[in-house]
Amino acid sequence: MGVTAVIAGLVLAFAGPLAAAALLLAGAAALVVLRDMEIGLWSVVAVVCLLPFATLPIDIGLTPTFLDVAIGATVGVWLLRLATGQQREVVVTPIALPLLIFMLVAIFAFIFGLANGPLTPTLLRKFAELLLSLGFVYVVVDFCRTPVRAERLAKVIMFAGTAAALLAIWLWLLPEDVTNTLLNVLTRVGYPGGWVIRYIEENPALAERAIGTSVDPNVLGGLLLMMGALIGPQVVAKRPLFPRWLVMLMFGVTVLALVLTFSRGAMLGLVAGLGFVALVRYRRLIPYMAVGGLLLLLLPIAQTYVTRFVEGFQGADLATQMRFGEYKDALTLIQRYPVFGVGFAGTPDIDLYLGVANVYFTIAQLMGLVGLGVFLAVMGTVFGQAFLQRQRFKQLPRLDALWLGLHGALVGGLVAGIFDHYLFNLEFHHAVTIFWLLVGLATAVTRLGQQAVEE
Repeated sequence: MGVTAVIAGLVLAFAGPLAAAALLLAGAAALVVLRDMEIGLWSVVAVVCLLPFATLPIDIGLTPTFLDVAIGATVGVWLLRLATGQQREVVVTPIALPLLIFMLVAIFAFIFGLANGPLTPTLLRKFAELLLSLGFVYVVVDFCRTPVRAERLAKVIMFAGTAAALLAIWLWLLPEDVTNTLLNVLTRVGYPGGWVIRYIEENPALAERAIGTSVDPNVLGGLLLMMGALIGPQVVAKRPLFPRWLVMLMFGVTVLALVLTFSRGAMLGLVAGLGFVALVRYRRLIPYMAVGGLLLLLLPIAQTYVTRFVEGFQGADLATQMRFGEYKDALTLIQRYPVFGVGFAGTPDIDLYLGVANVYFTIAQLMGLVGLGVFLAVMGTVFGQAFLQRQRFKQLPRLDALWLGLHGALVGGLVAGIFDHYLFNLEFHHAVTIFWLLVGLATAVTRLGQQAVEE
């Protein structure tokens, strides 16, 4: 008690009451996670969807984020359970080996690329966050040993995604000054301040884009497209995880919020994800998709969206032209450093730069064609395993819709990755985390389906 009092006094004296309150809350959260690891997984999902950029109000050479604390606590508890013998085995799937190789290639590229730039505490922290997100797959697969656990985690993801969509719609409907004032309150937990409202082509004369608490509308769109593809199959499933009226409401809210982001890549990703689900199993989704397409064409609010799509396909708008320039520069960099890329610290040539609105070019820039090849091998393993087990899920109506939705969400994310880079970007830790969490959950559900049929 005396030691605790001294520490509390020092924190209050040197860091202030806000830091002391944050540490108290973090300690309470850690105790909850230690008692139940499932709560830790839920906290990761909640932070990703609702406060993805929040940081603790303390500086120890670097500033940890809420997501760092949530993932670190969950992974730490999992490792402690193994170390203390409370858990004596780890469930693995075929993805384990290629994912480990991908992480090792990332570490090699990181070390190899340090000659191209300084090793700063921020860079080290962000790279560690990337490895944590990749390694989180093992935790999710091992935890989801039963269908009940997998379904509960999926339900939390769907609820949190819907909450993020509702928040984004509400903030978009408010007057811009009010929305900006509310979002500036988050500066106390590390969010950017000033005028944070976003517009099409950053032009206030054009339409406002929904951002929720995700700062960037394209990043919010990426989250919502995966949530929409995950929830969509539940609309037509024989045994949905929620009452059908609630599923339809959740899906409608998510799609509406996605439309308000005006993210064309995310919308194409959602169409691809739902199209995958419809082609593989649920043809009944096609009429819903057709109705949604007609509404998009006919509603007044959607006309700007349709115009943006047309301009994008024609390459007539500024954003698309900038992407073409980035693609050209990225190909130049990859041609010069094709094997292991240039790493994460910077580029060796003054005429080159890191950053391109494409996940695959981004991986090739950072980790070379070797890294890109291993990433594609990881994804190929996920979908190859799913393809081999596809017939088994016809006998499992409750798991079938969830299994299809998870893989549809991954398809949507991979398609959207053609147009943006947030799924493998050190600046968007939460986007990387939710993608790999869904990878882990998808492979876990595939394993559970195979196990259920064999038993």
